[in-house]
Amino acid sequence: MTADTAPLPGAGIRREWRRFTPRQRLARFAFYLVAVAAVIQSVRSVDVIPEFIEDAPAQIVDLFARMWPVDWSYYPSTVHAALIETLHIATLGTILALFMAVPVGLMAATNITRWPALRFLAKLILVSSRSVNSLVWALLFVAVFGPGGLAGTLAIAFRSIGFVGKLLAEAIEEAHKGPIEALTATGAPWISIVLKGYWPQVQPAFWSIALFRWDINIRESAVLGLVGAGGIGMALDDALNLLYWDQVALTLLTIFGVVIAAEILVTFIRSRII
Repeated sequence: MTADTAPLPGAGIRREWRRFTPRQRLARFAFYLVAVAAVIQSVRSVDVIPEFIEDAPAQIVDLFARMWPVDWSYYPSTVHAALIETLHIATLGTILALFMAVPVGLMAATNITRWPALRFLAKLILVSSRSVNSLVWALLFVAVFGPGGLAGTLAIAFRSIGFVGKLLAEAIEEAHKGPIEALTATGAPWISIVLKGYWPQVQPAFWSIALFRWDINIRESAVLGLVGAGGIGMALDDALNLLYWDQVALTLLTIFGVVIAAEILVTFIRSRII
């Protein structure tokens, strides 16, 4: 056999392609096993009353029957003012959150803040804000300031700090280094680097975050009244407590309409300015 006809090294070895390595297959099996065990344990621990499940369809039909016809006269007397207060709570809370979240976001960005202690403090603030639900924030501020729109506004603001600050810090960290290095080479002060180097790059993301958070805050502020933090939720809570189901239907329809309108408005604004 000549050198030209000699077989290539490994030509007779059969190779089998597999998508996952044995370690990856073991990890996937362990994940599925834990997930199934968690679902089974959750189902076993939840106290489900079969009689209530069997009676649920009849109760739903009866509930919708009591909601119809809708009491439209309830809107001008109570729901409209509560709706306007909800919009004010969401808007003021978002604006207040932006003012508080911007410094925290700057502190959390690794390419802005070089001190690990400050970054740790900023991330602690962001995590603390996101880990507490808006209803819990509302309960705390109702206890401090009493029921009303002020408690709802502060609850929305403190809940939004973590969301806005985290996304703003990530946008700053993804900024291109070229303009920053150019400004630094010319001896520009820190504030000029932030305003002329970082801000033009993160401005579209910032306004997108602000609009998105305002949209979320409208939905969250609609239920804060259930704990006394003002807004349309208080009208819903009063109607529920009095068993006025036709007024409950009107309030729910109003909330649904406002949420849809806010979604359309935010989408329109983002398409125009971003």
